[in-house]
Amino acid sequence: MSTATLTAPTTARPVRTGEVDNRATYASFGLAYVLGHGAAALTKGADPLVALPGWLPMTLLGLGLAAGTYYSTRAALRAQRGAAKPEVLSGQLLGASWVTGFAALFLAITGLASTVDVGDLQTVLWPTGSGLIVGLLYLGEGAARRNVLHYCLGTWLALVSTAALFLDSAGPFWVLTVAGGGGYAVSALLERRRLATLA
Repeated sequence: MSTATLTAPTTARPVRTGEVDNRATYASFGLAYVLGHGAAALTKGADPLVALPGWLPMTLLGLGLAAGTYYSTRAALRAQRGAAKPEVLSGQLLGASWVTGFAALFLAITGLASTVDVGDLQTVLWPTGSGLIVGLLYLGEGAARRNVLHYCLGTWLALVSTAALFLDSAGPFWVLTVAGGGGYAVSALLERRRLATLA
């Protein structure tokens, strides 16, 4: 009588439903922070380091943010494929939170600027306020998706963006460039390792 050895069929490990690969998103937003806020930092203050056209910092920031938004949306939609209805609903509510957060920021900054007579108030509040809103939304997304890296980046962005308000002139832009852009760069590197542990 002979015995045959049975081997289990080889199957690929399933990818966790709802998982988001944020590497392209982090890289795009990081470049937006470094190039956009960096260009603004170079041109602000009593004695600017470089004379750049006024439209250039906002254009660089806008291009990076547009790319990051594209990659973020694409990753979120990909993560919803095959997800259960409650997970899809959570993803949709998180997406709607972005609209609500920035609408509230618009109302807060516009209202404050109309009641307080400070010349460059909006110039400083928009980038720092946006960092706060993004950070708080990342906190929520990180908690909902059980993504500790995303949660930690949200914490970093919220704290760094609001702490930058203690500085004047070009200071907030330098903080957003170095600390904000650096946070995204570190997160992009750590995201590869996080995804590898899920495989």
